[in-house]
Amino acid sequence: MTETKKNGFGWLVLLTAMAAAATFGVIALLVNIFERKQEARTPFVRLVEVNEVSADPKPWGLNFPYQYESYLKTADNERTEYGGNHALTPSKLEQDPWLKRLYAGYAFSIDYREARGHAYMLADQEVTKRVTDFKQAGACLHCHASIIPTYRRIGLESLGETATVENLGETFRQDAVMAGFKAVSRQPYEEVYAELLKTPDQMPQNHDAPSDPHLGAAHPVACIDCHEPETMKIRVTRPGFMEGIAKLARSDAPVPHLPSIQKWRDSHSSDDYDPNQDASRQEMRSFVCGQCHVEYYCATKMTLTFPWANGLKMEDLEKEWEETEFPDEGGEFFDYVHKETGTKVFKAQHPEFELWSQGIHARAGVSCADCHMPYEKQGASKVSSHWVRSPMLNINRACQTCHHVSETELKARVDGIQDRTRGLIDRAAVAMTDMLDTIVDVQARGASEEQLQPIRELQRKSMWRLDYISSENSKGFHADQEAARILGESIDYSRQAQAAALKLSLPTDAVTATSTQ
Repeated sequence: MTETKKNGFGWLVLLTAMAAAATFGVIALLVNIFERKQEARTPFVRLVEVNEVSADPKPWGLNFPYQYESYLKTADNERTEYGGNHALTPSKLEQDPWLKRLYAGYAFSIDYREARGHAYMLADQEVTKRVTDFKQAGACLHCHASIIPTYRRIGLESLGETATVENLGETFRQDAVMAGFKAVSRQPYEEVYAELLKTPDQMPQNHDAPSDPHLGAAHPVACIDCHEPETMKIRVTRPGFMEGIAKLARSDAPVPHLPSIQKWRDSHSSDDYDPNQDASRQEMRSFVCGQCHVEYYCATKMTLTFPWANGLKMEDLEKEWEETEFPDEGGEFFDYVHKETGTKVFKAQHPEFELWSQGIHARAGVSCADCHMPYEKQGASKVSSHWVRSPMLNINRACQTCHHVSETELKARVDGIQDRTRGLIDRAAVAMTDMLDTIVDVQARGASEEQLQPIRELQRKSMWRLDYISSENSKGFHADQEAARILGESIDYSRQAQAAALKLSLPTDAVTATSTQ
């Protein structure tokens, strides 16, 4: 064979090998694409059955391993300067001693700590001095435990039906859940917690097997609280939110960030607004968080209440509390009597949903989950991370999907907002303590209740506003201009109360001298 023929044959072999390799590569790519498409069409494989009493997230994790794996990370200790998880949960009372005066006469003045991740939300509540040293209502468990199966069990019994393992796990039964919620909302914490331990946790895998569910376990909020067990569809389960959002829908308050409410209003439906039926999926990605991250009343004088009848702004909530009377004993609504001054005041819980509703992200259609549970790729699937945490700990996925600037720039923006809010909180705290000192002084000098009444109104308004923003866990980020406005009003009301108190009983020259010091 000539040299030319040998070279030609070699090239032919090489080209054949290259074509074969290319063909193999294309086939492999097509197979991979096909497998990924099939994987995407089947986002989970049901290995175990879960139902409406499966409060333990572990069996759900066998069907949804990616979500469960990230949920378990809520027990990790990552945190930011203004919140997150922490191994020892530092006391806010040590960092900000003025909180003891803000909450004087209330359990928060004894024990008030930084929040940890969802995995700790029941365990931390069990050991706080607010529960161990004070009588609390079982309404607290509305958000701190997977309590819906217990509401359903008690509700079925109150409706005259037998609560079996099978019918507890069969359907949600909104009527029974609501009846159970109303039955136990005002009962003592210890009694409601004991009811949690009586509720079966899961139906047997084999319906022909003896009914032997494991008992005696209470779980923090997990899968069953936000997902329908058959389809994993997002849902609202908390009765307090269902009643609150229905009140909001019936009001004429503008809610441009919740278009389904306006659509419901325009339909003139005779039924209440039901988020599980009427809301969009994107709205539901905020509603499931708004079930608990809100302002509410949860003590023993009335059923747990979301104050949304007038709207979601701070003044709207305040107006409902001002117009509320306790149902049994009557009299004006209040959360506690301030120990130093004797003024009846309101206690804000953690109004993240309400403040977010006033911010630019809500108006732009960004949900809570978009930032706190951002999507991530797991194989061919796009999965929402269930490691619920500060976006500042995951800037790339939480922020840079929309904001195409560096992590350094984004963090600087957030730090600037939170630092300014923190500065205003400190100023409002100084104004509040000056106000309290002055009121205590004029009371000691013999000011009458008639003289003090308008001052008490100013005190309540100033303390409510300071508490509203200091208790809200974004440190103003959810709506920075709104947070600044509210804190500015707090400072103003504190100074008005201080000035009014000084004018009550001190001579004119003493007032002038004191005010110029």
